[in-house]
This record gives sequence, structure tokens and C-alpha cells, in this order.
Amino acid sequence: MVVRPAPESVAKEAAASMHQPRDPNTLANYNAWRTKHTTADFEIDFDAKRLKGTVHLTLERLAKSEKKLILDTSYLDILSVQVGGSDAKFDVSTSRMGPYGSPLTISLDGQQNDTTTSDVTLSIGVQTTKDCTALQWLTPAQTSNKKHPYMFSQCQAIHARSLFPCQDTPDVKSTYTFNIRSPLPVLASGLPTGVKDFQHGSEGKPGTLLYTYHQAIPMPSYLFALASGDLASASIGPRSTVWTGPEELRACQWEFERDTEAYIQAAEKIVYPYAWTTYNVLVLPPSFPYGGMENPVYTFATPTVVSGDRENVDVIAHELSHSWSGNLVSNASWEHFWLNEGWTTYLERRLQAVIHGSDQHRDFSAIIGWKALSDSIAQYGEDHNFTKLIPDLKGQDPDDAFSSIPYEKGFVFLYGFEKLLGKDKWDTFIPHYFTTYKQRSVDSYEFKATLLSFFSSDPDASKKLNNIDWDEKFYKPGFPPKPDFDTTLADQCYELAVKWKKLNDGTESGFSPDQKDISGFTANQSVVFLEALQGIEKPLSPELVDLMGQRYGYAQSKNVELVTRYLVVGLQAGAKSVYQPTAELLGKVGRMKFVRPLYKELMERDYELAKHTFENNTEFYHPICRGMVEKLFEKRAKAQH
Repeated sequence: MVVRPAPESVAKEAAASMHQPRDPNTLANYNAWRTKHTTADFEIDFDAKRLKGTVHLTLERLAKSEKKLILDTSYLDILSVQVGGSDAKFDVSTSRMGPYGSPLTISLDGQQNDTTTSDVTLSIGVQTTKDCTALQWLTPAQTSNKKHPYMFSQCQAIHARSLFPCQDTPDVKSTYTFNIRSPLPVLASGLPTGVKDFQHGSEGKPGTLLYTYHQAIPMPSYLFALASGDLASASIGPRSTVWTGPEELRACQWEFERDTEAYIQAAEKIVYPYAWTTYNVLVLPPSFPYGGMENPVYTFATPTVVSGDRENVDVIAHELSHSWSGNLVSNASWEHFWLNEGWTTYLERRLQAVIHGSDQHRDFSAIIGWKALSDSIAQYGEDHNFTKLIPDLKGQDPDDAFSSIPYEKGFVFLYGFEKLLGKDKWDTFIPHYFTTYKQRSVDSYEFKATLLSFFSSDPDASKKLNNIDWDEKFYKPGFPPKPDFDTTLADQCYELAVKWKKLNDGTESGFSPDQKDISGFTANQSVVFLEALQGIEKPLSPELVDLMGQRYGYAQSKNVELVTRYLVVGLQAGAKSVYQPTAELLGKVGRMKFVRPLYKELMERDYELAKHTFENNTEFYHPICRGMVEKLFEKRAKAQH
């Protein structure tokens, strides 16, 4: 089924008489009511592949005259609604409003609409359905040890509404209590408060336990996270633990134990002390669609970061940085996503400079990021709305706008302030910003006002900031001005790429590829080398691709970041030797960063193999990833007709 964008008027209609909220991607009338606390009482039913239970919402009344409450839902079965302990009238729209789902409207009358009370408490009986977009259910056969089923959630951007009725907007933050019954260990985005069995009770099925968590720091709905499966844990620092399958535990512990605490301490020096008590990492099964998801207390991470060389632990630096940027200070809507991801990418690279000892490493990461930005802009087109720092997402699915653009364009924007003002002066603003909006949501205009106000007493800084063309920064599509990055660590990669291009052109006779060419490279330098050979005017010959794979060991590498780039080079070259390995990797990895470019290139070279690969792995992919690949096939079909 093709989901068509909802009309621009949807958010306004849902908010009834209220003025339009800051977030156009919610149907909730959150300007009239605001969630203060959420309690989720759920049982995980692996056989039925659903969550079932009751969600209790405590909401603060903001508009005394409002007689109805509207919550976001998507593909949910609403079983009952009570307000203040009494049954309430409710209605779930029978027609979906595009990606925004079906609003749940609850009527408040009599005592339920007592305008003298400031809070209202709802209890909603609910169960998820087979169309839930936030959950992935894995059979035992889809897990590493083939013994137990597995379930995990992914709620960003607007998928929490497919788990429970809520004000599914980052502009609303709530504290949370999780009471989750499951036959397998459970993790949730809060601090654990206990485990209880039901041997002498009737609350749960035989063999189930009650896992309880509490999140005392208010967080938006997209950070609601659950996972349940065959989980084991090991320490990776004085306040950090890694969780994963028993068979993968030692490898994951080794990957993270050297750097995690060092990253936390470095971040605390740049911003301020870590607020969430412990920082832990859950390494998920390979179908997880992202590199990482910054769920508070438990970062959900792709297993592709566990490469056996500690070359990809910077993903942890990124997700840890979200503990301040995104989790404590959240973008008010997905139109201002750069405030989450641009700040986080900026902080991540500051951490890299500390851990690796120089700004050269930070700029080297930024060079890789610029390539990702270029790829995303090429995907949309330079004039596309989604290439703006602040895109217009009215009537749009935020997932469609997801790309490296808010990360990299946001990073360049913030990096520019550091260069404009000087690092010492800029560094005084960082903790001020994160203190000003701590536990709140913020938009780009508030960011601008706060920055200008902070430096208003500094004539030099104030003059520089007021000379910025803010409208151009916020709304101009396409590329920002490229910073003058230090290319020291990248130059070797580019020089080697030039040799291969000349060898391919027949103009380099003295170059004989050998393992020693890359013996001093980090894996990420190999990534930059390979990216320099992607999209070139004359792709490498298939023979040279095979030679590279053999001499440099890329074809056998366990580092998926590296292997994916090599396969893209091979696909663009029409090297048939990489077609089947590409299909095999697409059956093992569900991270969209890798899945998208591999399917795109494989479709061009062997459409039937791409189609067959997707059909064979449809159930392996997370619903978000599956939908993304389906859109790639739809786009290609339209182009052919």
C-alpha cells in the first residue's frame, strides 16, 4: 500500500480551536494538554507478536475551555479508555491521515471536564497489531544462537504512536514508568527498579517475569524503548555495561571497554556532568536499521560497530553525545532535527579530537561526513526542500526526510561558529545553551536568539553574529560553504586513489598494487580511499576491482563500513564477482546506511538479483528499513515508465 502524505491542514484540524503547534507531524492537541507522566503496563507476547496492556497518562491542562483530548495512534487496537477511573467516550478515526495515523479523540464531560483541576489521568487499554511500525519481532531462527525469539523497538521519528496512544511529538516530554512482563530479559529506556515473578499470582503467563524501570528525567515519546530476548551483560566501565547475545558478549566487551568511560569524561568537560546515571550499550541483532539509537540509559547499537578493530566505536561517541543533545535538549519538531543531529555530530567530533589527540582526526571525520552530505544532496537534488537546514515537513513523513543532511549541514553550521568566534569563546556558549534548554525542547529560532543574547555584551562577537545571513543558513537548499578542513590524514587516501585512477586509464605504468600501500592506513582511511573511487567518470575495470579486493583484503574484511564501500566500487564497475557477495551481505545486515546504497547499485546492475534478494529477506528487515527499500523499487519502476 502506498501511503500518501496527509494534507497540510491535518495538524490544524486535529488541534481544533488551538493555534497550530510547533510540530506539524502530530495530530495531538498538545497545546491544550501536556503529558507529565506515562506508565506503560505491557505484556510481551512473542507467540502473537504483540504488546498488550494498559497505558496510564497524566496530563496537565493548559486550556480550560478544551473539552476533548486528541492523542496520536497508528495501527493500534484501542480496547478501553477511562478518565479519572470512569469510562469515557472515545473515537478512533476510521481513515488514516497518511503517515500520521489515526487520531484518538477522547470526550471530556461532567467530572471528566472539571476545569478546576489542573491534571487529568487517563487509562487506555491497548494492544499493538501486525502493522505496528515501531516493533520488530525475530524468530529464534533469526537470532545468533537460534534458541529464543527477540523483540526490539525503534520509535524515532513518529513510530511511538504505533505502540501506545501518546502526544507523539518531541515538543512534549514526560517521565516514564515501565512495567513489562516477558518470558525473556527486558531492557527499557529507564533505570531498573526490580524484577518480580508470578509463581503465586495470576498477572502473567507461567514463566513470565515483571521487569520494572523508571525514567525520572522527562523525555520525548520517540525515546520510549523496549527490547527483550536472550541477553547477557558485561562491564565496559565504572558506570557502563554492554548487553548482547551470550555468544557475542566477549567481542562486544572488548570493542567498547577501552574507550567508553574516556568518551564520557571528555564530553563532561565540554558540556557538563552526565545526567542519566549510567551509560549502557545494547548491541542488537543485525536487522537493526540504524548505526545507533540514543535511547536514554541504553543506547541501541548495530552489531556492525563490532568490527574487531575498534575502528567504529565513534558510533558510541555519537550516541553518547545525544545524552546532552537530543535527550536532555530536544528539537521541538523534526523540521529542526539539525539541533539534535548537528549538535551531536559536532560534539562527537570534539570527542574524537580529545581521544585521538588532535583536530586532524576531527577534520578527517568531517571529510567523511562531507562525502555523506554530498551523496544525500545528490539523492534528493540540490534544490530539494529536504536539503535545507530547516525543511518544511507539513504533510510529510519525517522518515522520508531522513538523511545525513541534518547531521552534516548542522555540523558545518556549528563548526562555522567555532571558526568565526574562536574555539575558546565558542566553548563558553556550549554549556550555556545546554543549561538554558535542559529537559526542554527548542527550535532554531530560540537557538539563534539565545546565541545572539549570550554574546550581546561582546561587541566583536555580536557584530560577527549579526552579519550572518540567517535566512540563507536556515532555508537555502543544497550545499553550505565547505569549510577548510585539515586534509593531512586524507591526502594519503586521495593520492592512492589517483594512482588507481591512472592505472585504470592506462597512464600509470609504474604502480603495482600491494598490501603495503595501505599498511599504515586505519580502516577509516581505507573508507576515504574507496569513496574517492565511487562515482568517478570512468569506473574501475572489473579486473582492477578484483585485484584490489585480493591485494588489500577488502573482499574478506569483517568491517562492514569498509566492505560496503568496496562493494559499491565493484558494482559501479560492473564487476560480477561482487554481485553475489552484495546479495549475501544484504541478507545479513539491516542497517539502512549500508542497505540503501547497495540496493541502489545492485538494481542498476542485476535487477532480478536485487528483487530476489529483497523478497528473500523481507521479514529480516525492520519495518522502517523495509519501507525504505520498497520506495527504492517504486522509484526505479516509475523512472522506467
